[in-house]
Amino acid sequence: MNTDLIYGIDDRPPLKETLFAAIQHLLAIFVAIITPPLIIAGALKLDLETTGFLVSMALFASGVSTFVQCRKLGPVGAGLLCIQGTSFSFIGPIITAGLAGGLPLIFGVCIAASPVEMIVSRTFKYLRSVITPLVSGIVVLLIGLSLIKVGVVACGGGYTAMDNGTFGSLRNIGVAVCVLLSVLFFNRCKNKYLRMSSIVLGLCIGYAIAFAMGMVDMEAVSSQNLRGFNIPVPFKYGLDFNISSFVAIALIYLITAIEATGDITANSMISGKSIEGEGYLRRVSGGVLADGVNSFISGVFNSFPNSIFAQNNGIIQLTGVASRYVGYYIAGMLILLGLFPVVGVIFSLMPDPVLGGATLLMFGTVAAAGIRIIAAQDINRKATLVLAVSLSLGLGVELMPDILGAAPQVIRGIFSSGITTGGLTAILANLFIRVKEDQTE
Repeated sequence: MNTDLIYGIDDRPPLKETLFAAIQHLLAIFVAIITPPLIIAGALKLDLETTGFLVSMALFASGVSTFVQCRKLGPVGAGLLCIQGTSFSFIGPIITAGLAGGLPLIFGVCIAASPVEMIVSRTFKYLRSVITPLVSGIVVLLIGLSLIKVGVVACGGGYTAMDNGTFGSLRNIGVAVCVLLSVLFFNRCKNKYLRMSSIVLGLCIGYAIAFAMGMVDMEAVSSQNLRGFNIPVPFKYGLDFNISSFVAIALIYLITAIEATGDITANSMISGKSIEGEGYLRRVSGGVLADGVNSFISGVFNSFPNSIFAQNNGIIQLTGVASRYVGYYIAGMLILLGLFPVVGVIFSLMPDPVLGGATLLMFGTVAAAGIRIIAAQDINRKATLVLAVSLSLGLGVELMPDILGAAPQVIRGIFSSGITTGGLTAILANLFIRVKEDQTE
């Protein structure tokens, strides 16, 4: 048992302490939840109303998903203080799908591929030999490296700035650098609450600077109806499907299932629960199943796939509060924030350089996480070959997408993403090289 815990999983802290812990978790995840819809909307050049609605639905879906994980409905859910939010891992493939078929295609393939993670939750022990930590590390690294490009584009002013000729202007770069330095400053503070809120504080400073420089279009607010509530409308944008986008999204679901397992294991340890035996397997299986179910629900309510957030494990350690009842309050706060249109609109007005300054650091940490996973493995001759061929093909496609110009549309659609190309290569190379070595021994 973890003797540092003040409140265990099934304890009910007093209201004051529950709210205090819930707000700390909210500060740690809020920016991470709203960032994917903002970046995707920017890449697809969606209007302010649609962007605001997507941000609101991301908050709403994250609240519903968090409740399911904490409450545990039958076999669905880990029954731990597991916080879910919009996943960064899907941004690249979602943008590719959106450019091909808009929001209907995005939500169609995200919903259609979500059963992949549900199936993995039931067959996880059989897939461990296929989706090894080395394979997971390679995919996470490729996700991070591909997202860094997205962050750099935002720092320069986004796709709108590319169109109007202001991309990379001194003003855009200056604001992005101010945000980046602010986040780094607060992240290095000795005060733990400032560290936990470093990204939120950095964005607030950047927003204020951008507003003072006239970069925030306040006239756009007057054209929006900020009264009343956002009513979650299932399938608001319709559904579409194509096989190439489906394969790309399905692969990411496969990898997020592995990541969720690690996050649930860490959460169990911090929460004083065993990480072996039947109870542990039920928690992992239920948590991964909930990941898939929640992503399905998110797609229905016009949001992007959800995953368990690892950063909240650190909040549990800091506060000593592992009570899943805190998760109910977090879920309620997220749902309420998602129902008020003004929240989505305010963040939709955030200039790209402000968001870029913060996300550049966040995406860099994703790549660093992939490097850590790879470094923890035994990098022998076999692993080196798998790593080399996967990164070569994955980064090759990412850096030179025209290499697939002569390929059929389906092949081009599947392998145009470096994440998909590198991930599938890692799986196949890992299987092939191991089989060959086993045969020669």
